[in-house]
Amino acid sequence: MKLPLLHTIKYGVIAVAMTLFFSCKNNFQEVKKIGVSDNEPLGVAENINARRTDSGRVVANLVSPKMLDFGNRKFGYSEFPDGVTLYVYDANQQKSTIVADYAIRYEGTDLIDLQGNVVVATAQNDTLFAEQLYFDQTKEWVFTNLPVTYKSADYITHGSGFDSDKDFTKAEVLEISGQFAVLE
Repeated sequence: MKLPLLHTIKYGVIAVAMTLFFSCKNNFQEVKKIGVSDNEPLGVAENINARRTDSGRVVANLVSPKMLDFGNRKFGYSEFPDGVTLYVYDANQQKSTIVADYAIRYEGTDLIDLQGNVVVATAQNDTLFAEQLYFDQTKEWVFTNLPVTYKSADYITHGSGFDSDKDFTKAEVLEISGQFAVLE
């Protein structure tokens, strides 16, 4: 049995239309990436002054001359190649200052990785010196497993790690390698 020419054309058009319909996909994310290299930052910002608040109260203030936004990566992050200063405020609005030569803030974890000549000066005049220090913004906790020097009012302590809350009320030098009394 032979189909009339009209039916053959009609079935052919339906077959082509169905093929096109099922081969289409939503590639909006790919279209958005056009012109953006995977190795390049999504954005560059200068003279950053970002504040983090909790119930209307400033709890942290991040200042940096330059920020590179790599939010287009699978595990997005912001990089501060020219250093960073982070001010952290306690419940009484007393300020502790953290300074580093370089920093990375990871979006998915709210973790800030501070590197190079890291210095933390608390409102109580305690000072921590380290080559690398992490600040967990969610838990408000600072820590490292690298060598540190911690200067309090009474002692200078050297160790191989550090753990503390952001206010340094629970500060602990890990694996103490030396402790010296401060003479006045």
